Amino acid sequence: MMKAIWLENQEITLRDDVPIPQPATGEALVKVRLAGICATDLEMAHGYYPFTGVLGHEFVGQVVEAPGEDIWLEQRVVGEINITCGRCELCLMGRGSHCEQRSVLGILDHDGVLTEYITLPIKNLHRVPDSVPDEAAVFTEPLAAALEIQEQVLIRPTDRVLLIGAGRLGQLVARTLALTGCNLEVVARRKIQRRLLRDCHITTVSEADVRENKFDLVVDTSGSPSGFLLAKRAIRARGTIVLKSTYKGEVNANLSTFVVDEITLVGSRCGPFPPAIRLLENNIIDPKPLISDDYPLSEGLLAFERAGQPGTLKVLLRPPDIN
Repeated sequence: MMKAIWLENQEITLRDDVPIPQPATGEALVKVRLAGICATDLEMAHGYYPFTGVLGHEFVGQVVEAPGEDIWLEQRVVGEINITCGRCELCLMGRGSHCEQRSVLGILDHDGVLTEYITLPIKNLHRVPDSVPDEAAVFTEPLAAALEIQEQVLIRPTDRVLLIGAGRLGQLVARTLALTGCNLEVVARRKIQRRLLRDCHITTVSEADVRENKFDLVVDTSGSPSGFLLAKRAIRARGTIVLKSTYKGEVNANLSTFVVDEITLVGSRCGPFPPAIRLLENNIIDPKPLISDDYPLSEGLLAFERAGQPGTLKVLLRPPDIN
């Protein structure tokens, strides 16, 4: 049996009676070395998506079993969160993250990583270079999600770009957008958010400073309906809004202006792991300053309480027997 952070009926508990999973053919058993709590985990506890099981999808671990794939044994790895069938129409079209039969690590029909051991298909795993410490590697999944924006939208150095939200994900999005050379401004409410961005030479503004109808691209990572409404005010005609937010509830917006101004609305979710790992390996992006706290798994409930406090960035959980 193992310890795990368990969600059921919108209640988070620490359990010590969860069976260690057994890897099937094509899967690996991974010992979790370090895991992160993200905004989606917090929203899950508030009913964002119905789920019962172990929470969490950001991790770095070490392969301890890989039936028929001994080359993976002892490898330090990160893992993509969508477990796909490989056979449906979307998978065959190369859109596996939208697989019709998918399960999603810690979100949909698959236990997550806020525990001691997990199983994942070997095809989901990526090796972590020796030069990347666990404290950086644990950010691979959200960093890949940040990079997905550039997979979906062409960003030119001449573009005026507004990022709304400078929290856990927003900090990573800001760093990846800055690499394009665009004219970037970030709406950051809190002093620590502004300081971290200033350290990266990224311009911050208040909501009151946002110019209306002036931005070619607006990215919303705020996780709030007010962030979307601010994006709508800021975007120019024929501009693009990218939504990286997940939250429970609905947005009350007049969609007729999207038609009249011919605004493109792009939903954005998971992203590419290899370039994220390269950015970490080459120290082009260093996410370690974004760590607010580090707790042992046995104090997981305290960790969730800390992660939910205003202004907190990344909170990590460390399973036992890992130094």
